[in-house]
Amino acid sequence: MMSLRTRFLRPFAVAASLGVCLAMQGCGPGAISSAQARDSSVLPMIVAHRGGAADYPENTLLAIDAALRSHADAIWLTVQLTRDGVPVLYRPADLAANTDGKGAITDTDAAALARLNAGWNFAETDASGARRYPYRDQPVRIPTLVEALRAIPATVPVMLDMKALPAEPQADAVARVLSEENAWSRVLIYSTDAAYQKAFAAWPQARLFESRDATRDRLAAVALARTCEAPPPSGTWTAFEYARKMELVETFTLGEARSAVSATLWTPEAVKCFRTNGKTPIVAIGIDRAEDYRAAACLGIDAVLADSPRKLHAIRSGIALPLQCP
Repeated sequence: MMSLRTRFLRPFAVAASLGVCLAMQGCGPGAISSAQARDSSVLPMIVAHRGGAADYPENTLLAIDAALRSHADAIWLTVQLTRDGVPVLYRPADLAANTDGKGAITDTDAAALARLNAGWNFAETDASGARRYPYRDQPVRIPTLVEALRAIPATVPVMLDMKALPAEPQADAVARVLSEENAWSRVLIYSTDAAYQKAFAAWPQARLFESRDATRDRLAAVALARTCEAPPPSGTWTAFEYARKMELVETFTLGEARSAVSATLWTPEAVKCFRTNGKTPIVAIGIDRAEDYRAAACLGIDAVLADSPRKLHAIRSGIALPLQCP
């Protein structure tokens, strides 16, 4: 059920020179601003997952603004395509999961989406344990990708997670937005589906994470076979869960056996493998605890994907330097 700082020489540093740096083929790893280095030189950057899904309604302008105020270094957003071809920020398959509507994004026009409340199901728990839904009386909209890019300072990296299939129409629509907004230089594109690797091949300026399949297979080879399979080229961004519930399947002549395991996939051996060919920026997904953030820092992980940038900023601010690692 597969259900940086200066030390890291991050190519995606949150710096005033970010757009220029990423637009230059020769810039690559190495750029960082004094603003980013002001509080640490060894701790991973904080990427706000879906804008900070634990703090505010996910993938909304409200969440993005709050993540920036919580000192998130980059913003991770989920993109789907409306029926009339508009890239918007939304993750689940059904609108009922987050909103007061229902149905799929791909079956709904952008104008209809604009009338829905993206915070309808966002719940908070008070000291007594009671749940409340604060945004039912304070509606927040599903934003378009254009609105999100304009709300995020050009110095802040944006990571776009492509969710809808088929990949080609969405890649075309997203590419058009990035071109019109002159945003290619500050965007990285991710997807759990390898179809997007092919779909964005038509745009050489597109910066893509390595295929999730390739990342997963290499992590599995390191963990189970103690081998390093086809390490990525230097500069390739990779992302995978820091720890993951998995099902190990052992096949026999007369059947198979299954074992549920909780595996910590990013290990010193794995990081070493991924960086065989040079600096490979790594994003560890699902870091929300202090002990995991510290472990990621000790591994040399470049960035962590966190549901609560507010909480992670407090954790990062509380870590004494120089960092003490086992």
